[in-house]
Amino acid sequence: MAGSPQGGAGHIALVDVNNFYVSCERVFDPRLEGRPVVVLSNNDGCVVARSAEAKALGVKTGAPWFQVQAQAKAWGLVARSSNYELYGDMSARVMEVVGRFGAWQEVYSIDESFVGLMGDAGALAESGRQIRAAVDRHVGVPVCVGVAGTKTLAKFANRIAKQNPALGGVCALDAMPAGHVDAVQSRVPASGLWGVGGRTAERLKLLGIESIADLKAADPAMIRKKFSVVLQRTVLELNGTECIPHAEERVDKQQIMFSRSFSTPVTTVEGMESVMAVYAQRGASRLNQEGLRASAMTVTAGTSRFAAGEGSFPAVTLRFAAPTQDPIVLIRAAVAAIRQSAVPGASYLRAGVMFSGLEPVAGQDVLEVFDTAGSQPGVGDVLGEVRGKFGSLAIGLGIGGLAEPPSWSMKREHSSPRYTTEWAELPVVRA
Repeated sequence: MAGSPQGGAGHIALVDVNNFYVSCERVFDPRLEGRPVVVLSNNDGCVVARSAEAKALGVKTGAPWFQVQAQAKAWGLVARSSNYELYGDMSARVMEVVGRFGAWQEVYSIDESFVGLMGDAGALAESGRQIRAAVDRHVGVPVCVGVAGTKTLAKFANRIAKQNPALGGVCALDAMPAGHVDAVQSRVPASGLWGVGGRTAERLKLLGIESIADLKAADPAMIRKKFSVVLQRTVLELNGTECIPHAEERVDKQQIMFSRSFSTPVTTVEGMESVMAVYAQRGASRLNQEGLRASAMTVTAGTSRFAAGEGSFPAVTLRFAAPTQDPIVLIRAAVAAIRQSAVPGASYLRAGVMFSGLEPVAGQDVLEVFDTAGSQPGVGDVLGEVRGKFGSLAIGLGIGGLAEPPSWSMKREHSSPRYTTEWAELPVVRA
C-alpha cells in the first residue's frame, strides 16, 4: 500500500460490490440471476442481504425469515444461509484485484475499498471501467466505482454510479458537468451522505440544512461548534479539501472473540462442555492465524432473557500464568470454567469465548520449556497447517475434530457449498 491520499495519488476511487452476499451466491449458481434472493443471518433468523428483485418485492432488511417464508414460494424467492467462509474468501479476491490499479489501497469493509488513482477526468473514468471489468472477469461479482477528490465525494460518486444505469457502474465526478453535480446534491438529503446519520440529519434540519448542497454551503466553523469535528471534516471534504486520511495498518487487536447462538438449546453441563471445547478450539485457531497469544480468556453463556423462570448468564474470566495460543491449554480452561458455572437444566441459547491481553508470538519464552501445565508447543501450528491444506473439518481436538456437527451447531438450512475453501465442496464442471 504505497502512498496515501495526501501523498500525491490525486483522486480516490471507492469500489463497492453490488449486493455482495447475493452476488457471491450467484457466481456459483447462475440460476439465481434475475431471481429475488435473500441471505439470512445466523441460525436463519432474519434477512441481512437482498437482491434488487427482492427489494422490489418489498422485502426489508431485518425482516424475520419465518414471516417472509410464508410468501417465498409464491414470489419465487430463494433464501440462502449466511456462508461467511465463501464471502470472506471472495472478498479477499476482490480486494486483491482492485489493489492492482491503485497507488495505495484501503480496504474499508468486506465489500468496499478505497483506491488512489492518478490522471485527468477521462483517464479516471477509464480506470474505473477497467477496475469494474477486471473484477467481473477474475472474480465474477459486479462492482460500482465512484471517483472524486476526497473520500466523502468518492462515496457520493459511488451512490450516483449505482442509481444511474446509464453510467455503466462508473461515476467520475470531475467528468460530470458541475451544474449536474450541484443539481444532484440539492436533491439528495443530507442523511444520504457518508457519515451523516438520521439523528444528525434531524438536527441539521433545525438549522435549515436539509440537502447535501445545503451542508456543503454551511460554515465549517459553525458545524464544528454545534456538532463535531467529524461533521466539519465532511463539510470540508464536500468542498474538495481532504480531511479523512488514509488508514495505515491497524493497531494490534485488543480482543478476539468467538461467539455463536445455538439452533437448539443446550440443557446439560456436559453439553456446554462440548460447546466450549469447540469454541475454544476455533478461537485458538484465530489466535494462531493472527500470530497472537492471549493473557486472559473470558467464557460466557446465556439463556433467553424472555424465557420463563430464572435465567443463567455465566461469565468467567481466567488469566494464564503465561500468554498462550495453545489449543489444549485453552480448551481445558474453557471446559473447566463452564463446568463450574453452568446451571444444570438451564436452556442455554448462546455461548462465547473472548481472548484479551493479546501480544505477538515473538518466539518461545525461555521458561516455557519448564512449563508443566500440559502445554504442547506447536499443536496450534500443526492444526492450522492441516486445515489450510485439507479444509477446516480435516482435523480437530476432541469433539472439535468430529466431522458431523453437533445438534446445537448453528442452523443453516439453506446453506450453499463453500465453493472456494473446502476441497469436498469445490464446484464440479461436467462437459
